[in-house]
Amino acid sequence: METFLHDLPQIWLSNLVVDLRRYIIFAVAVFAILWVVLSAPLRRRKLREDSPPPRQMGLEFLMSLRSIAIFSTIGVSMSLLSRLGAYPLSDQAHTWGPVWFGASLALMILGHDAYYYWVHRVMHQPRFFRTFHRRHHKSHNPSPFTAYSFDIREAFMMASFVLLWPLIVPTPWGVVGLFMLHQIFRNTMLHSGYELMPARADGRPMLDWLTTTTHHDLHHAQAGYNYGLYFTWWDRWMKTEHPEYQARYAQAAWRPFARRTGIVPAE
Repeated sequence: METFLHDLPQIWLSNLVVDLRRYIIFAVAVFAILWVVLSAPLRRRKLREDSPPPRQMGLEFLMSLRSIAIFSTIGVSMSLLSRLGAYPLSDQAHTWGPVWFGASLALMILGHDAYYYWVHRVMHQPRFFRTFHRRHHKSHNPSPFTAYSFDIREAFMMASFVLLWPLIVPTPWGVVGLFMLHQIFRNTMLHSGYELMPARADGRPMLDWLTTTTHHDLHHAQAGYNYGLYFTWWDRWMKTEHPEYQARYAQAAWRPFARRTGIVPAE
């Protein structure tokens, strides 16, 4: 333990570098590909005519750096708890083979979706919104850099799931790393401003059980709807899906089957 405490600054810095690299790779890549390289061919997929001003995106990036520092602090806490023997389930799960590895990844994603939905709804309560969630909604027109633009309290709430989940569910440590990659990818795409999910023949999303960029963009436009992160289930079960979601999605979505079924493409 004495060695761990001596190495604590280096461990924190290592976590910071990993989290920062992951954020930059995904946020910058999505911005460069969608907003620069493919902006012309994807112009019909852009959800809003106007783009966020550079000042907003710069501030989002700075707020994201603060969130990443908080995530790194949670990571150090997990390392300390692990050394104290608080994660015996994760140590056991490491030996359970590839089937459990895949199943535990799916469980972690499902668990996080439920956690996010309910924590997100609570943060929208008037008594909590200003101190937990206001910073994120200052990005009324989001960009790929909005993904981690959080208030300090929200950043701790978002990171706490990763700390708590392995305490109650046997989760190999490799799964946690893959989960974080999935989380930042989906989070960045939801804030990307472009609808890339193709539509089915009936005009609904091809994978209607997954949230789309339109789904989350509507939440930034009208905050009383669409609290879900990865899946549409909770919003539909709890009647919090935006009533115009399907229509708004159809306006921006690519409809590859429209011509053969007689549906007029929303171009």
